[in-house]
Amino acid sequence: MDKVRIGIVGLGNMGTGHAQYLIEGQVEGAILTAVSDIGEERLALARQRWGDGVRVYASALEMYRSGEIDGVLLCTPHYDHPRQAIEAFECGLHVLVEKPAGVYTMQVREMNEAAARSGKVYGIMYNQRANPLYAKLKELVSSGELGEIRRTNWIITDWYRPQAYYNSGGWRATWAGEGGGVLINQDPHQLDLWQWTTGLMPVRMRAFCSFGKHRDIEVENDVTTYVEYENGATGVFVTSTYECPGTNRYEISADRGKIVIEDDKMTFWRLRQAESEFNRTNTQAFAQPECWKFEIPISAGGTRHKDITQNWTNAIRLGTPLLAPGEEGIRGLMLSNAMLLSTWMDDWVKLPIDEPLFYEKLQERIAASSLSAKGAV
Repeated sequence: MDKVRIGIVGLGNMGTGHAQYLIEGQVEGAILTAVSDIGEERLALARQRWGDGVRVYASALEMYRSGEIDGVLLCTPHYDHPRQAIEAFECGLHVLVEKPAGVYTMQVREMNEAAARSGKVYGIMYNQRANPLYAKLKELVSSGELGEIRRTNWIITDWYRPQAYYNSGGWRATWAGEGGGVLINQDPHQLDLWQWTTGLMPVRMRAFCSFGKHRDIEVENDVTTYVEYENGATGVFVTSTYECPGTNRYEISADRGKIVIEDDKMTFWRLRQAESEFNRTNTQAFAQPECWKFEIPISAGGTRHKDITQNWTNAIRLGTPLLAPGEEGIRGLMLSNAMLLSTWMDDWVKLPIDEPLFYEKLQERIAASSLSAKGAV
């Protein structure tokens, strides 16, 4: 295949941004040939901007069946991703979906199964996996440089959003419109990176979500979660959208030291001797292993959305491995679903979660949503 012909579904901020770098030829081996949106104003603007070189469709399915595209980039609201992806796979198209993969894991599991049946290339827009900070962290963990992980701790509270942000759209911060708050809207990258860099998924968790804390909204905007891993390690994840100034600090403590990512820097406190070995052989009551502190050099760049689109295009044309396989989108979503379910049930939740139970509880909140009351869904 000389060029992968790409279609985009949804011409909001993200869809328009993806379209622009494709139009400018910034992705080698890819060309934007079609777009679709349910809004006539957006389609008219697309015609004005890109002319006859890009076909416009009011229906995504019509674009899928047009023969104009080989793959589709989905930039639509969260709830729509699985349905639109399944339709694309059934039409023989490759799929790249914006994050999050969906709102609930039962829905995303169906999308993953459709992808497997299709044999097409299926990616998700986890562009932070290309961030050199997190790529280096994953490399260090995978190589055994840190030894066995003992604790993870991520405080990500710099998602400050004033009330005016939530007031900017009636669908924002509603169960019917978005399906959640900070966990589904702001945190998908961190929830993905939390499990991707460590290679660990919790076996159970206890979460405490606050809904509409200091804001007039329906959904969660403050979360504190404690998790336990199979190897005995523990973890904490804290996030919010009302703290100012906020914090973004990711810490991993392990047998051979500690790594902290903060302020776009990675600091490594490296033990000269593994703690487990030192503890086994040491005879002095207040001794500690020798520790070296230094900053890990990190290369620049790598967080652009077009890097994931390039990787997906290369996978289609050249068989290059995907950095962010679409099937892995369910993992971060499983974490956020579990946090909500633990709060709703006021109890511990085991992972994998009870997916039908989560769906049932979510539907109760959708039915009571202000957006549902307005007849908008």
